[in-house]
Amino acid sequence: MLIVLTSEKEIQNEAALLNQLFENGLEVLHLRKPSFDIEGYRNLLKEINPEYYQKIMIHQFHDLCAEFVLKGIHIQEQPRLDLGEKLEGYVSLYMSEGFKVSSSFHEPEVLDTCEINFDYHLLSPVFSSISKQGYEGRGFDVNSIDKTIIGMGGVNANTIPKVLELGYKGIGVLGGVWNTEDPIKSFEEIKRHYKV
Repeated sequence: MLIVLTSEKEIQNEAALLNQLFENGLEVLHLRKPSFDIEGYRNLLKEINPEYYQKIMIHQFHDLCAEFVLKGIHIQEQPRLDLGEKLEGYVSLYMSEGFKVSSSFHEPEVLDTCEINFDYHLLSPVFSSISKQGYEGRGFDVNSIDKTIIGMGGVNANTIPKVLELGYKGIGVLGGVWNTEDPIKSFEEIKRHYKV
């Protein structure tokens, strides 16, 4: 599974770039805009070609998942902890409606012992982050964990073989696409290396 997370910043012509990524074979987009309110999310979604909605996981304002019939929801680490005992019911509600549910983790042990059966798990930082300075890679080896885990942090065309060697079932890319001069070209290169 090859996932691209949107840049936290607003990007010029972002919807057009996202449509291009999908046209070039993007499997899953994680829509994450911490500074956006619900209208900001709604406006960006309206500019994305509806044929790609089934490939979008949304990080905030989960109600938009049903409104736009998206692929599903992503629960970040802090919101997951905040839900506490309500987490299982929250996840079950979305799954029962046919949506996918994923979550973020920063410790393999926490991921391994989590009792909620997420469709997949994002684990970071595998390598030192491209998009977040000072976010040092920890080289987590997840070969012994029997869950679908997506490696994030420092993932680009050069680090893909190592990510797969460490036992990840997919890669999540942020800075490797958005912190480059040509996001589409960078994505195509990552996709080419990922298929190898």
